[in-house]
Amino acid sequence: MATATGVVFDLLRSLQLPDGDYVIFGSGPLIVRGVIEAANDLDVLARRAAWEKARECGELVYLPEHDVEVVSCFDGVVTIGTEWAIGEFDVDELVDTAEVIDGLPFAQLQHVIRYKEISARPKDLRHLE
Repeated sequence: MATATGVVFDLLRSLQLPDGDYVIFGSGPLIVRGVIEAANDLDVLARRAAWEKARECGELVYLPEHDVEVVSCFDGVVTIGTEWAIGEFDVDELVDTAEVIDGLPFAQLQHVIRYKEISARPKDLRHLE
């Protein structure tokens, strides 16, 4: 795990979100497994108690390009939302089937692959290779 990613994961840990109510999605599950290079931000989905705790870290920010609201923590290094804007993903399923790696819950790779296929942005297509 690259240093930048380790710092990002430590920032997420510092929020002390309740176990069983959040999951790391987006590219995070690929990064932690060494599939792609480290990034400097992290996308997290939260529900119930984790969402309430996340709301303490910052203000809600509307992302018009995705039509969702997220809490932006640490100047956008960690963003936490209650829904994923690209594709149809059941947050409860993502959280309930998360794989814990180094003490953090990561979405299973099949969900990440599906998201990247739907998104089909150039970087997502590179990640799928």
